[in-house]
Amino acid sequence: MLFNSFIFLCAVLPVTYVVFWFLTDTRARYVWLTLTGYVFYGYWNPRFTLLMAFSTIVSYFAGLGFLRWSDDRRRRLCLVVPIVTDLALLGFFKYANFLMQSADTVVRLFGLNVAMPRLDIILPIGISFYTFHTITYIVDSYRRAIRPTRNFFEFAAYVSLFSQLVAGPIVRFREIERDLESIGTSDRTRWLRRGVAFFIVGLVEKVVLADSLAGFVDPALTTYGTLSTGGAWLVFVGYSFQLYFDFAGYSDMAVGLGYLFGLRIPQNFNSPYKALNPSDFWRRWHISLSSCLRDYLYIPFGGSRGGEWATYRNLLLTMLIGGLWHGANWTFVAWGAYHGMLLCLYRRWHTAWDRIPQLFQQALTFVLVVLGWVLFRSADFTMARTLLSTMLIPTKGVAVAHWPGFLLAAVLACVWGMLGPNAFDLQLRWQFRRPHAYVLAAAFGVCVALMAGNRSSPFLYFQF
Repeated sequence: MLFNSFIFLCAVLPVTYVVFWFLTDTRARYVWLTLTGYVFYGYWNPRFTLLMAFSTIVSYFAGLGFLRWSDDRRRRLCLVVPIVTDLALLGFFKYANFLMQSADTVVRLFGLNVAMPRLDIILPIGISFYTFHTITYIVDSYRRAIRPTRNFFEFAAYVSLFSQLVAGPIVRFREIERDLESIGTSDRTRWLRRGVAFFIVGLVEKVVLADSLAGFVDPALTTYGTLSTGGAWLVFVGYSFQLYFDFAGYSDMAVGLGYLFGLRIPQNFNSPYKALNPSDFWRRWHISLSSCLRDYLYIPFGGSRGGEWATYRNLLLTMLIGGLWHGANWTFVAWGAYHGMLLCLYRRWHTAWDRIPQLFQQALTFVLVVLGWVLFRSADFTMARTLLSTMLIPTKGVAVAHWPGFLLAAVLACVWGMLGPNAFDLQLRWQFRRPHAYVLAAAFGVCVALMAGNRSSPFLYFQF
């Protein structure tokens, strides 16, 4: 089910909201959020709710184990078993065919003609995100950063919370634990206006900006081999903002929906294209993922504690895994390696970089990120190599179809992304006045009109 669909806006959300606030008991609200989360998730394929339920049950009982046992052996068992279980499920559904295909390629390199089987596997939407939720819960419980809950439905509501279930943000239990604990006494009107505002802003980012850019970017990339250098750059500048506003739009809608139900979901983006260097970019882009990679991979690997070369190794390993998490394709691994190298290079020469005027720092960082998105968007290395050579070597070719309209959409997105306020600005400076209501109502009307005239498009991060 999509946030930008009429079935969600006209049926699921109103019913969920009204019943939730009609219920006054904490347990009843947990149960209701759990049920609605499973309905929302099961709308695509009800069978996949069994996977989420199984992962939830395993992690919940592991949490109880941490409460019951204090000896290191049993605590390690409660840590390892659920994480191995979650990663095994994720590995099978997301990476089984990828591994077999990679093995087939290696076998053929040695001249052997052994055909690897290909399994008929459907990737469950959002499995990477709710797997991150359960793993962070287990690790934080093991580290005693949180006290595991004894209330099964509280934990089930946390895992299946529909607002951030299928595309993030990756919300750690400790970040919303206080709001979950007090959900029975929440004030319905406390964050109502802010929630509506964030939801509409996110809807505009998705429907007006991201989908408009997609209408130019996607057709152009179907014939990527014919693009000129200028056309290729225009396409990937457009894709950069399409991806950003698609995912930031989802995140803002998730934050808004959380406010509607009394839950403060952390912001996920902080104007990443305003970043001054690669490290700054990852402090601003997909914040919930980058902070998880830092806390659950980079620091356990050793962080910056083992010397310069050990730090470079830890950065590269972390970003390689982060790239692979995004998808079962070597292009994602290459994208992760690329950003790992950028982080290492910046760490090595940050003093010289930081002496460059800030405007040039921002421009150079943006160009480097755009080049990275070529690997991220390409279906294979042939596509990536062709596009990168076109962008870096002057090449004749065709321009983007209807390029004036594309240029206008890209400029509007660039102005919003580079100069406009972001979710953090709105949250810090939020003051609801009557003119704001008129602007939001008009923006919502535009979105509804566009949704009525076009088929609702899925969010890009659903595939991850």
